[in-house]
Amino acid sequence: MRDFESKDGVMMFGGMPVTEIADRFGTPVYATDERRLRENYRNIRDAFARHIDTRIHYACKANTNIALLAILAQEGSGIDAVSVGEVMTCLKAGFRPEDIMYTGVNVSDAELKAVTDLGVMINVDSFSELERLAAINRDLPISFRVTPGVGSGHSAKVTTGHEGSKFGIPKERIVEAYLRARDLGFDIKGIHAHIGSGGQRTEPFTDSLEILIDITNRLAEKGIDLEFIDIGGGIGVPYRPNEEEMDVDGLGACLADMVKEETGVKTLILEPGRYIVCDTTVLLTRCVDMKDAGAKKYVGVDAGFNTLIRPAMYDSYHHAAVGNRFGKACTSKYDIVGPICESGDCLAHDRALPDPREGDVIVIYNAGAYGFSMSGNYNSRPLCREVLVSDGEAELIREAESVEEQWRHQRIPERLLR
Repeated sequence: MRDFESKDGVMMFGGMPVTEIADRFGTPVYATDERRLRENYRNIRDAFARHIDTRIHYACKANTNIALLAILAQEGSGIDAVSVGEVMTCLKAGFRPEDIMYTGVNVSDAELKAVTDLGVMINVDSFSELERLAAINRDLPISFRVTPGVGSGHSAKVTTGHEGSKFGIPKERIVEAYLRARDLGFDIKGIHAHIGSGGQRTEPFTDSLEILIDITNRLAEKGIDLEFIDIGGGIGVPYRPNEEEMDVDGLGACLADMVKEETGVKTLILEPGRYIVCDTTVLLTRCVDMKDAGAKKYVGVDAGFNTLIRPAMYDSYHHAAVGNRFGKACTSKYDIVGPICESGDCLAHDRALPDPREGDVIVIYNAGAYGFSMSGNYNSRPLCREVLVSDGEAELIREAESVEEQWRHQRIPERLLR
């Protein structure tokens, strides 16, 4: 888990006191450290690129803020997109169509047509999709997503590569899919598998890659030579204090050696999302209420699971600190709870904190991946601001939504206005 400096008892973030960010932009607010974002991208790129030709396709579903995407475009990243909306957002941020791979699931004909019109590579998920794509456009590069029968992830809800998964073509039928694509005249480029999100062990990645290598070699025997193997994403990060980081350098060396020694493929693609953006961002929320309920003590804050849903949805752990008394001795344990009318609206359980008070700035760590991107309007609460912090300066990169903006697509039938 990332460490932060303290200055005069206040947490520093990107060279700024978190209290200054909260006071200037209001709370709740997501704050992202630009320098950390660039460092994380370069770290994962170099961990693999020093061993094999590597293309990083940022899994943008983790965070699609256009400013953050523009930074990654500057760094030379590619994109893993899962919807036509993500494709369009990344194009707006400065990515080229050839930088983007579209990996949809249960894709409609309308979305297939829209994506092919944008000129990006399609990562085909099913036989049905292949046949429907052939009727729409065969003049584009494709790869296939295979279900390797290997699953990994921090929750069953984000494990994707296991047998029976809704994602991909079962490994037992994948060669058949490639042969059919060749018959249809597609330009076949590679193979892809994604086993899940947030894995912290090397073995599931090597197990999945062994299957991809076997398929690749069987395809070569049938005259289909692939340009790349895409191992997907899912490299986890430490959310808890003293939790060890994954050895990405060791992982890169191991996977690169497997590809080079066992295939003729020259390029490896990986699709990190969480690894790149997770610890770049904190959620700043203000204590608005204190309550001693006897069996529990509560810190009431102005961010709820409408702002950060991961703890409620996945039972995920996010570290929390009092930003304006950072590093002070803890006095008791508290649940940090929000304003949503649900008992499940809890950002953190049983956290030791230094005597919280109304007005304190509570900092929720590791909020960059699936924080804002999964936020919503439950209880008719507006989406919050996002800011980018760089060398002690903060810039607004998303305006806060107003209540009125939530009504903009609603219509009242004329008969109800009488």
